Amino acid sequence: MSLTAGRLLDDTFAKLKTAGKTALIPFITVGDPDPETTLDILAALEEAGADVVELGVPYSDPLADGPVIQRASERALVHGITVASCIETAAKARERGIRLPFVLFTYYNPVFQMGSDRFFAAVKEAGISGLIIPDLPYEEAEEVLGLADAAGVKLIPLVAPTSSGRIAQILERARGFVYCVSSLGVTGERATFNASVDDFIASVKAQTDLPVAVGFGISSREQVERFAAICDGAVVGSAIVRKIEESLSQLAQASTRDQGLLQIRDFVAKLRL
Repeated sequence: MSLTAGRLLDDTFAKLKTAGKTALIPFITVGDPDPETTLDILAALEEAGADVVELGVPYSDPLADGPVIQRASERALVHGITVASCIETAAKARERGIRLPFVLFTYYNPVFQMGSDRFFAAVKEAGISGLIIPDLPYEEAEEVLGLADAAGVKLIPLVAPTSSGRIAQILERARGFVYCVSSLGVTGERATFNASVDDFIASVKAQTDLPVAVGFGISSREQVERFAAICDGAVVGSAIVRKIEESLSQLAQASTRDQGLLQIRDFVAKLRL
């Protein structure tokens, strides 16, 4: 299953490139507001035209996350969500017929605690296409990369403007696509982006044949359009997680649940170019 899942990510980007389109990559926190609703949200994202979905593993001390995603993690952790249950959620989504490529976004400690062998066996079984570990040191990535390759899972690197001296080394080990961080600091919506990000993205694209996606701060259709002109994918996280947060009361009631899901779906559909 996993080799097919890994190829699914490659094929998705290849088809979009042929069509002259940019991948829309929503990020959600698994278990926010609860595991069952996560499955419904994934179905809504697929209906909205998402191309790939990042599944965020909730973490109690998220180094890279701003307040919106921190609150989502807190809501998910109330339900005892772990990296193992996130992988199980991906498997359940597959059982429900959701075919989007999934990229699991997790810090390294949950992987270490679960055990690398058990983790990659579960990821493979669940049909997860890719993996992002933002705090995985480059120097320690070799073993993890070997396990990911063996499982048919793409280990996707995060590359920041401060990575300039090591970008070539990082790209040598890149799989799936390259995730460029648009700005320094934590995740969150931004009104503007420094013009230097364009040069940074161009520099990365010049050094790899892999698709290049951009994230951290993209929150509107206009910003998706801005980056679509210079990259292959746009990751939208905090803005979608905020929309989920704004819909919590509706999602909690059976009589208004569908309306809450529709609001999330419509918000994401408007981001689709």
